[in-house]
Amino acid sequence: MSTEVDARESFDTVATLDRARRLIRLYESAGIDRNRILIKIASTWEGIKAAEVLEREGIHCNLTLIFGFYQAVACADAGATLISPFVGRILDYYKKATGKTYAPHEDPGVVSVTRIFNYFKKYHYKTIVMGASFRSKEEVIELAGCDRLTISPQYLGELGAMKEPSQKLLRKLDPRSLGDVDIPRVEGLNEAKFRWELNGNC
Repeated sequence: MSTEVDARESFDTVATLDRARRLIRLYESAGIDRNRILIKIASTWEGIKAAEVLEREGIHCNLTLIFGFYQAVACADAGATLISPFVGRILDYYKKATGKTYAPHEDPGVVSVTRIFNYFKKYHYKTIVMGASFRSKEEVIELAGCDRLTISPQYLGELGAMKEPSQKLLRKLDPRSLGDVDIPRVEGLNEAKFRWELNGNC
């Protein structure tokens, strides 16, 4: 079960910690083990720092509202259980900013999640990558093989209707295909660098 911390606390680490712990206490008082719960937290610097503490307490976190690579890396460095980068919302931004349309393999959201997935696998992070917020079945097809995908009933239906052999759904993301691919390691990701990279990614 996923339960979201109030978005108004996204820039307050202490408030996020207090709310997350209270939610876990409520679940546990109802007889629900914390291992069944994901606390959903915005991937601000403050939210990521809160998640780092919560994960050490055995409280699993889904860090959401991820729009860029350095957010994802900071989440993985913090030991987050799961991240949910927003594929379609990244595409929305680029379409509005550039006026362009993108082929599925060039879709900025697809490119972003592919980069994150490959980086996590190259450096053996345990954090689960769950692509979310899709705008077409083609985005889903391009990210086949990602750890998790949240797919709407509409796109599941469209995928299920693909009957021709040429339409066979193939795995696009595969850690075994990385081999000796050069993926530079991010070093020294502190708050200043995080904010600089996040602002520069807008």
